[in-house]
Amino acid sequence: MAAIESRCADDGAMSYRVKVRLKGHPVATGTFHRLTDAKRWAQSTEAAIREGRYFKTAEAKRHTLGDLVDRYISEVLPTKPKNSSNTKQHLNWWKSQLGAYPLSDISPALIVQCRNALLGTTTRRGTKMANGTVVRYMASLSHAFSLAARDWQWIDDSPMRKVSKPKEPRGRERFLSDDERIALLRACQASTSKFLYLVVVLALSTGMRRGEIMTLRWPQVDIPRGRILLYATKNDTSRAVPLTGLALNMMNDLTKIRRIDTDLVFPGSAKEIKPVDLTKPWTTALDHAGLKNFRFHDLRHSAASYLAMNGATTIEIAAVLGHKTLQMVKRYSHLANSHTSTVVTAMNEKIFGANTIC
Repeated sequence: MAAIESRCADDGAMSYRVKVRLKGHPVATGTFHRLTDAKRWAQSTEAAIREGRYFKTAEAKRHTLGDLVDRYISEVLPTKPKNSSNTKQHLNWWKSQLGAYPLSDISPALIVQCRNALLGTTTRRGTKMANGTVVRYMASLSHAFSLAARDWQWIDDSPMRKVSKPKEPRGRERFLSDDERIALLRACQASTSKFLYLVVVLALSTGMRRGEIMTLRWPQVDIPRGRILLYATKNDTSRAVPLTGLALNMMNDLTKIRRIDTDLVFPGSAKEIKPVDLTKPWTTALDHAGLKNFRFHDLRHSAASYLAMNGATTIEIAAVLGHKTLQMVKRYSHLANSHTSTVVTAMNEKIFGANTIC
């Protein structure tokens, strides 16, 4: 609600001080020489606060969303090389839609209109843009707004807080059955590629991402301790991946015949020092194994599923895969039912004894 106080100076001049108080928001104040101006400001300010458009600093009116995007791209993106091209694409789209608007005029309702426009966008494949993709667009803008509020002091709070995200579909759960795994490994062994079999074994035994495997360098491989050290992961965190069994033996064998002109574990041709391209050998192996609807990333899902079925907890799976939260690994929890049942049975026998009386 708005309250207006009138004040009379010693020379008889009148002024009107306005205070707008709304629950959950800081008090907005203003002083005017005319009552009509005070009332008009009170009404517009109260409406702006309710719609999430009001910011008490002048910076919000001085800078546009285009300024926000330009500063983020020039100052922030260089420090985040991973996925920076996608983030830049997302932010430039928002700039094309709302770039001319002052930050003070960027309301949740305006962002919702753009969100809905994204949801109705047709991709190059002729399909509607997926909810997950729209969420990524929103996340890029949300982080820019957060910095503008916290570090740059351009706005008081991010309007994205009042915008709901589209619901994302349940994560993909495709993983190899025992027969499929055997068929795929046989096809990889028969491949003309000298690296494909080991790469697939690594993916299945460690749960490492394709990019983590293909960019692997020998200084990261600790054969004596049986581990691989990943320094720059998707989540910008380091982790040690256990290396054991067949994968460890094969990596040890590879050290004896590795190339000396590069420290890449899986280098391409001698003419260009970069990771080998296994796209064609992988596709051929899938065909020979008779696998349908299977992607390389599903090897990671398979590793997680095998961990769950062999008694690993969600916390342990998250640690192996490098997930920051448990949300991503909850999809595998139903596969650990037998392990959970064993734990509950052991607990009951402990507190009630093996023979219970009904």
